[in-house]
Amino acid sequence: MAAISYDNFYNDTPLMIISGPCQIESRDHAIMIAEHVKEACDKLSVPLLFKASFDKANRSSMSGKRGIGMDEGLRILQTIKKELDVSVTTDIHLPDQAQPVAEVVDVLQIPAFLCRQTDLIVAAANTGKIVTIKKGQFLSYTDTNNICRKVAEAGNNQSVIIERGTSFGYGNLIVDMRGFEHHKRNDTPIIFDATHSVQHPGGQGQSSGGDRTMVEPLCMSAVAQSIAGVFLEVHDDPNNAPSDGPNALHLGDFHDLVAKLKNLDQFVKDDSIISN
Repeated sequence: MAAISYDNFYNDTPLMIISGPCQIESRDHAIMIAEHVKEACDKLSVPLLFKASFDKANRSSMSGKRGIGMDEGLRILQTIKKELDVSVTTDIHLPDQAQPVAEVVDVLQIPAFLCRQTDLIVAAANTGKIVTIKKGQFLSYTDTNNICRKVAEAGNNQSVIIERGTSFGYGNLIVDMRGFEHHKRNDTPIIFDATHSVQHPGGQGQSSGGDRTMVEPLCMSAVAQSIAGVFLEVHDDPNNAPSDGPNALHLGDFHDLVAKLKNLDQFVKDDSIISN
């Protein structure tokens, strides 16, 4: 399939998928998952952006596994991009990571906890890459207007907001569906991060919990609003994943869910059906 471009992020174009494991655990594991999600998306003719993190810097405790590190992580992402012919993305945590990471990936991701860090956002924007920003769970959807403005004022008009839920009391998140319409009215591309939206932050004491059984219903609700895409973290053994396991989608369920989402997306974006 063709490389991902900013055109794939428009809210009125066919649904795209961002998917991969939460963190890069090893070369073989990352390639295995990339092959699986690419095969499914190719069969369904759905644009895919492969995502995996070389460092998960926002762990609940010091004992949490963080990933394989930037140098090795970028080598693995480069291999996946070249050998599988798939676009890739990863998150950055420091301004000085932006340029070296941008030399490998197609899209730079800003983590939710860092979505208001101006230096980081400007550094990402200055690379000229598409910048996806996870909306912090501590923000209203209206607060993202200023984040996108930072990217634009740095000379980059390729910002995307990823909705991942809002804090609701302690250890729980809720998705305010009004946010999707808000972003669409502002012509801001909006992606729904289904798997992080079902997290229970800190819910297991030393790590976050989650409820992956709610991924599909929330996905269906979001896609019904005609959005640009869906973000799905997947794992072949989520119960034993080093991070975000409780909310990760099982790799075996990926194809069928994406097929459902594609069908729904085609329905809501087909003007001839809606007009009748």
